[in-house]
Amino acid sequence: MQNLKQPQIPQEAFDWYDEYAHGFIDRRTFITRLGKLGVAGLTMGMVSSALMPDYALAEQVSFNDKAIKASYREFDSPKGHGKGRGYLVMPAEMGDKAAKLPMVLVVHENRGLNPYVKDVARRVAKAGFIAFAPDILYSLGGYPGNDDEGRAMQKSLDKAKVEQDFIAAANFLKKHQKGSGKLGVVGFCFGGYISNMLAAAIPDVINAAVPFYGTPAKAEIIAQIKAPLMLQFGELDKRVNATWPDYEKALKANKVNYQAFVYPEVNHGFHNDSTARYNEKAAELAWSRTIEFFKKHLDG
Repeated sequence: MQNLKQPQIPQEAFDWYDEYAHGFIDRRTFITRLGKLGVAGLTMGMVSSALMPDYALAEQVSFNDKAIKASYREFDSPKGHGKGRGYLVMPAEMGDKAAKLPMVLVVHENRGLNPYVKDVARRVAKAGFIAFAPDILYSLGGYPGNDDEGRAMQKSLDKAKVEQDFIAAANFLKKHQKGSGKLGVVGFCFGGYISNMLAAAIPDVINAAVPFYGTPAKAEIIAQIKAPLMLQFGELDKRVNATWPDYEKALKANKVNYQAFVYPEVNHGFHNDSTARYNEKAAELAWSRTIEFFKKHLDG
């Protein structure tokens, strides 16, 4: 897959997209700013479309891949929105064998369970884990098919209930009958925050966590983290990176087993292969490290 980041797109456009995607500016402001870029040979529409997701580019593992078996599962979330639903993907060769596999919760960005994150869940399953990717928008009818609407829907939800839904999802997966009892979590952006939060909020449930460009859990619960962490950052991601020094200080103070990687010259969202922020080299390295980390801490 080719690297989609075009050098002629100014860094300001990526920074503004991050502000837009996280609710700091609205779509009109984002488009207006893009229109003021003096980029030779590029129209506002070209820049805008390059930054918006194209999910046809994101599929690395087909839902028809014979090596996996995918389905949807509901779970109870009494402290959240009552019921949740997620995308469960298992290695097909498990069949009815008695062998148990480690499990990984896959947490989406701030726009619901879009095709990119479903594909990530399939990648996790192909690596030999049971993967479960909840859709926080289930109580509102599920991911609507486009990120703008999904982002608005997710923003409308109560944050405390959202966190409880992911706690419920983790507990649901932890008890899967085909699972080994070892549970990891990987998340992207908002999902990176949820990964940090779960490691702190339910330390006896989470056995390993890999937040991709995620902000830390609330300061008062960081001391509860027991699981090893692998934290992935993009060098150009100023917003998230600004939270790291204090978070690292807290992890060190509490003797948490962690490792952090900063990938040079890449943006927030560098793993998402549906947008121009994607960086193939950094994404593949980060992903190979993630899978090896899970194999080390969840196998056996």
